[in-house]
Amino acid sequence: MTSLAGKIAVVTGSSRGIGRGTALALGEQGATVYITGRSTGDGELTIDRTAELVDEAGGRGIAVQTDHGDDAQIAALFDRVHADEGKIDILVNNVYKIPDPPAWGGGFWDHPVSIWDDQVGIGLRAHYVASWHAAPLLFASGPGAFICNVSSPGGQSYHFSSSYGAGKAGLDRLSADMAAELEPKGVACVSLYPGSVSTEFIVAASGARGTDLDGAQTPLVVGRSIAALATASDLMERSGSIQWVEDLGAEFGFVDEHGRPPPAYAKRQH
Repeated sequence: MTSLAGKIAVVTGSSRGIGRGTALALGEQGATVYITGRSTGDGELTIDRTAELVDEAGGRGIAVQTDHGDDAQIAALFDRVHADEGKIDILVNNVYKIPDPPAWGGGFWDHPVSIWDDQVGIGLRAHYVASWHAAPLLFASGPGAFICNVSSPGGQSYHFSSSYGAGKAGLDRLSADMAAELEPKGVACVSLYPGSVSTEFIVAASGARGTDLDGAQTPLVVGRSIAALATASDLMERSGSIQWVEDLGAEFGFVDEHGRPPPAYAKRQH
């Protein structure tokens, strides 16, 4: 099935994790996927490797080295897409910077102020900048184009740190307000809520902590939820909303690479 053949997607932060899973899921449906991130070369967790995997999945992967902390590099990314394609059908704002060391609880006073720039600067501001540059290309695609902002239940309840929650809550507000402004253009914008996801970082951290990941969603099944949204006939009706991966799985019937529907998020807030 190639329901996204001819579609142009940009997936930010896609050398690994949810970004890679999303790039592969869009590639499975025949999309051309621009893959961004800082890591390049022959290693496994690089944008070049993701591009190869997208090709193998049935799409066309194009790796563009981009530091999303640098506005000029974000501008250059979209200048290239404009020159190459003239439009964007799908923008997935996923890029995120995990603080080093990670902020696993404690008080905000225990963390360096720099984690705000990591988690809100890259996890929120960079999405705004990417969307700003992408807007004319989304308009060139016309009705049916959309922005998916990868958020988190941390936008509604406490997870990890106060700066993390502020970034995710801000992203949800940004999605809702962008949707209002995009509506006359026929372009949708949603926030996506995965549950716990077995990214490479989480798998490594969970092993060190002895945490059970049996109920985690895989990056690929999160990506397949975005591919499903991209072809939803009622996409504009969903614009401005928070879309849960588990709900999309139940609605559209997609499964992960192990044949499982996306597991429900155990601490879901209603």
